[in-house]
Amino acid sequence: MKYTTRLLCLITLLISGIGFGQNLPKFVHVQGGTFTMGDEWGSGNKDQRPTHEVTLKSFNISQTEVTVAQYRYYCDATGTAMPKEPGWGWQDNHPIVNVSWQDAVNYTNWLSDKLGQKVRLPYEAEWEYAARGGNKSKGYKYSGADGIDEVGWYDGNSGKSPQAVASKKANELGLYDMSGNAWEWCMDIYGGDYYANSPKNNPRGEANGDANVIRGGGWHIGASFSSVAYRYGSPFTGEVYEYFGFRVASDKKE
Repeated sequence: MKYTTRLLCLITLLISGIGFGQNLPKFVHVQGGTFTMGDEWGSGNKDQRPTHEVTLKSFNISQTEVTVAQYRYYCDATGTAMPKEPGWGWQDNHPIVNVSWQDAVNYTNWLSDKLGQKVRLPYEAEWEYAARGGNKSKGYKYSGADGIDEVGWYDGNSGKSPQAVASKKANELGLYDMSGNAWEWCMDIYGGDYYANSPKNNPRGEANGDANVIRGGGWHIGASFSSVAYRYGSPFTGEVYEYFGFRVASDKKE
């Protein structure tokens, strides 16, 4: 059964071209709507509470995390050095890692010019709404399932490294790896008590602070960190890790 599922997934990827030699991210349109943001299961940290209603306008988000191949294409085009190579070596269809928040923003600025539209990192509320499946959400704890092994790479199944993007099941919107594989930078400045005061409509994070939001968990850490509600703030000091990556977003109507 597992072999059949993986084979069908591979056939789908080969047909769609996801993550295999694609130089630029593929976007998925996310219809705006209202959802409950935060830890609905009572199992997370206090920075995931209180749960609160959020309304978002429509946006687009990349179907996968930005891959090594996609980031190398940017580096070659701009003369930017590739990040420090991880111990397992660069694999083109893995998510790019060892990138700082500023590295990710620099990539979005280049992609904006390349596509002729404003590209950015997703805001935290957008990220969570997309991870939950948007207006197609079925209420899963992880992005696309209640069991993480169906949808994400974490320390229990990753083999101590990231894995090819889109090699697990997609969520309700056709988005991959929003639980596990690589942590994903968001635009927002992190605030531990932000949920108690955040605006209802299109929240954009704290006005001041010394850390940015990062979401989704990663290959190196337990499943609980990969829930759709889990959030973390990492100082934007230029530190990079072998488990920090990103995906991109835009506002353009498709």
